[in-house]
Amino acid sequence: VQLVESGGGLVQAGGSLRLSCAASGRTISNVVVGWFRQAPGKEREFVAAVAWVGSRTDYLDSVKGRFTASRDNAKNAVYLQMDSLRPEDTAVYYCAAGPFLLTARRATYWGQGTQVTVSS
Repeated sequence: VQLVESGGGLVQAGGSLRLSCAASGRTISNVVVGWFRQAPGKEREFVAAVAWVGSRTDYLDSVKGRFTASRDNAKNAVYLQMDSLRPEDTAVYYCAAGPFLLTARRATYWGQGTQVTVSS
């Protein structure tokens, strides 16, 4: 699976951004998909995951209620709606996929990343 993110950028605190991820190489309709992020000087961390069917999701505690992950299997695409952004959300965001995203927060496939910068 090849994953390509888009939609990153610079936004003021309190603002919103929507990240998109286009998948190719195979269908993602039966694969768990999600997002990770890596801030400067920090390890990459899990942000969100969406089951391949149904409404099961998982979120990092600090983004619950502010971020919403979703998927469109017909378009082979994944999204991350980010609202009420904070400066501490500044990071490179990576689209991810794999069978262990929901059970172990571990990805098998990765995108190249897109920068999100939140100014105070």
